[in-house]
Amino acid sequence: MRAAADRCGRRLFGALWRNGRLYCTDQSSRVKIFDRNLKRKQRDRAAWLMRPKDSLMDAVAENLLDRLEDCKKTFPTALCTGGSLEAIRRLLNGRGGIEKLIMMDTSYDMVKLCKLAEQDSPSKNVVTSFIVADEEFLPVKESSVDLVISSLGLHWTNDLPGAMIQSRLALKPDGLFLAAILGGETLRELRIACTVAQMEREGGISPRLSPLAQVRDAGNLLTRAGFTLPGVDVDEYTVRYNSALELIEHLRTMGETNALLQRRNILKGDTALATAAVYESMFALEDGTIPATFQVIYMTGWREHPSQQRAKRRGSATVSFKDIQKQFGGGT
Repeated sequence: MRAAADRCGRRLFGALWRNGRLYCTDQSSRVKIFDRNLKRKQRDRAAWLMRPKDSLMDAVAENLLDRLEDCKKTFPTALCTGGSLEAIRRLLNGRGGIEKLIMMDTSYDMVKLCKLAEQDSPSKNVVTSFIVADEEFLPVKESSVDLVISSLGLHWTNDLPGAMIQSRLALKPDGLFLAAILGGETLRELRIACTVAQMEREGGISPRLSPLAQVRDAGNLLTRAGFTLPGVDVDEYTVRYNSALELIEHLRTMGETNALLQRRNILKGDTALATAAVYESMFALEDGTIPATFQVIYMTGWREHPSQQRAKRRGSATVSFKDIQKQFGGGT
């Protein structure tokens, strides 16, 4: 399976850049869920609306970067793709021993925002460069970086396993992949309210919120992409808003609004108002605010290297379970 994944990933790498032009291959045979062009425009808009510091995006970035402190090795060259780029850059604070940081996004305006922020407050001892490119087609050489970081970006890719395979191929042997994606329980309150409102006002439902990965799928994704020593954990963040409209506005500033290909372009005004009313009636707290749940799945994986720990060969044990049972008083 890993050999097949490598061949697939190498085909993607080999087809990306020829004579200075970007080429896409095999797109007609792949299932497309998201409108990547729309998502780029949404991220352009988010770059202009983005708050100087977003507590949710900062919390996710901080939690993701904390994992670098658990590693004894350093990562001189790092690639940061999509999602909360500015939060990663600002909160890095020398972790991981990063000397060269490559920041990449599909949105030119988002890259420009990060570049201006870097000019205003340069990262210490880190040479930062910026490129505009798509996570689905990484324009980097194979085995060229020590670390790949993605904070809240990969859940918008049409081929998540393929994007992860490309990330693994971009890593040097014993390189580290760190990613945070939104999980399936994200915005469960809004999903319920929107469904109830649409059933009431329109007699049926249409896709308004994106399908997201479940926690149980994350480990399989890492294994399928060929990572070794896979690790998965999950956190839930609850953010309070004054109204459902304030929640929607926050999603816009994060670039997290609907980008499904099969979507209804216009949400009827009465349905939108009904959604807000249902949300408040079902989930409002005593202080009048409404909660919104964000489930974040953190994934860790390594590119294979001979120095990494491996499971012992089957049948190589030198102590039997019967001996262990007797030693701890469980034997008869």
